[in-house]
Parts: sequence; structure tokens; C-alpha cells
Amino acid sequence: MTKSLTRRAMLGQLSATALLATGGCGRQPIHSTDRVHIATAAGGLNLTLTELLHRQKFLESFDLDPDILAIADGAKIMGGIYSGTVDLSPMSGFGQVFPAVERGAELKIINAATLTPMLALFSGKPDVQSLKDLEGRIVGVGALGSLVHQLTVTLLRKYSVDIASVRFVNIGSNTDVFKGVMAGTVDAGAGPAAYINDAESYQVHLLQNGDMSVELQEFTYQGGWTTDQVIESKRDILVRVLAAYAKLFRFVAQPSGQDPFLSARRAVFPSAPEREHASEWNILQKIRPFATDLLLSPERVRYMQQLNIDFDVQKTMLPYERVVDMSLARDAIKLLDNT
Repeated sequence: MTKSLTRRAMLGQLSATALLATGGCGRQPIHSTDRVHIATAAGGLNLTLTELLHRQKFLESFDLDPDILAIADGAKIMGGIYSGTVDLSPMSGFGQVFPAVERGAELKIINAATLTPMLALFSGKPDVQSLKDLEGRIVGVGALGSLVHQLTVTLLRKYSVDIASVRFVNIGSNTDVFKGVMAGTVDAGAGPAAYINDAESYQVHLLQNGDMSVELQEFTYQGGWTTDQVIESKRDILVRVLAAYAKLFRFVAQPSGQDPFLSARRAVFPSAPEREHASEWNILQKIRPFATDLLLSPERVRYMQQLNIDFDVQKTMLPYERVVDMSLARDAIKLLDNT
């Protein structure tokens, strides 16, 4: 408590001096440190990015005191946001937001994060080579309706697989699903697209047309969302959080981000081989999946809603303005560019 109060006092006393010293340039006004509760999806890439975010102190650079939780179940993220224990989720699946809004929930999507799915469908069974081979088989996913489940079903439908014949089993995050594939407890499941070139070393193989980063490029993998109430009461904090994530996305898009990224990934996955860390970095540079401008287009929102309608979890197409507020993302980019 003493440390926190001292920081606030120092910021208050030094703000005018700092502005004079910089000639009035830089980010204004200087904020006291604000606590913010963040939830993200718990996939392997997100865990690495969160570690990198901590190490580079991107959130702290915008005077934030972050509490970040990695949650495998999107329904639990929704519950945290509803209950107020989570302020926002800047990097997770958001398909569930649309039917919730349709039922009266006051939620908004406030940013794009990962524009391209970074997953692929793998199998460890020699007789499972194509997507069609999954008919009558067991496929590992997250909770039914979760991001991993929706991605998997969308891909199978694209290639006319009889979905009714597939048994989907909830294993958890994509990291857990891939472990199930390696162990042979499921016939197929999603894993990081970064593993495609080294699949044999995991005793699995990529299914034909199974690379979601290629097959489902219109599917927006992750975005950010929160409640209308949080937007109204904590707008400034949300803008600073989004600015920090934009800073992160730009950082990993630059060659100078390689060593810090690899170091963060080694810390998260200390027993993983070095080639795995390198593969993850290389595919990020190849695909460039992150929304460095944080913006989510109406076309992408329509695509995601149409998937929900096709899944019978949403009845009507909602207007873009009812479910999306990109003004915070735009303000965040302005803040970042002026920092």
C-alpha cells in the first residue's frame, strides 16, 4: 500500500515538471497506476504473448497495474465479464458475444486481435488422412460452441464432412487437444499451425486441407470485448489496455522482437525443443496474424455472425453498430502513435 501511494504522490508532484522537461510532448495527462483485470484465452500462443507482455512491461508503460488470467473456457470468460471480476478480454474468441447481445446482454466487441486462425487439424492415426476420414471418429475440441469447436466444425463443413457422424469430445484448450492427439485418446484435433512442418516429431500428421490459417482466413480468431457499463465507467483504462496490446502486436511483427519472443516462449514451455520455439516465431512472421491497427471490419463481423446463424446459436444478423464499438481501438492507436 505504501509503495502504491508513494507512486501516486510522485506522479502527481512530477507531472508538471515532466511536461515542461519534454516541451509538452508525449502522452498527456500522466495517469496514476490503475488496476485492471484482464482475461485471455489459454492457448499456447496467448500464454507466450502474455509472458512477453509482462516482460516488456507494455501495460505498465501506460500506467496500468494488470491482473491477467488465462482461461480455457470462453463461457468462464463471459461469466467473469458479466460478474465484474474481469474488466475486459482483449484477446479471445468472441463468437458468443453475438447471441448474448441478441438475448439482451449489453456487450460490445472493442478490438480485433488475431485475424487468422493459428491452428491446424492433426491426427496420430495412420488411417485418418483426410477430413472425410473423420466421419464416425472422435475429434477433440473445447466445450461445444467454444472457439476450437466452432473452428473445427467450420472447417469440416467446408469440405462436406457429415458433422452428425463425428463425435466431438471436450478436452480443453488447443494445447490440451493437441496432447490428446499425440496420446491417441482422440482420432484428431486442433494443434498449433506452427507444428505443421515438424508434425512427424510429435508422431502426428497434418490432415489434408487441415491448415486453418490457410482454409479459414475470413474467420477472425480472436478479438476483444467487454460490457457497455465498463466502457462507460472505465473507458480511459480500456483505451490504455488496447494501446498496450497494439504495442505488443507491433513488437512481434518486427525482427527485433524475435529474441524477446523466444525467451518468453522458453519460459512458458521450458521442456519444449528449440525447433518448436523457432517454428512458432517463423509462422508468425509468415502469416502476420495480428491486427496491429486493432480494427475489426463489418465484413468480418458479418462472417462470424453468419457462422453463428448456421450453427443455430443466433437467429438474426445484428447491425454492426449494435455489437461493435471501434472508437476505443481508434483512440488506442492515437495514444500509441503519440507516445
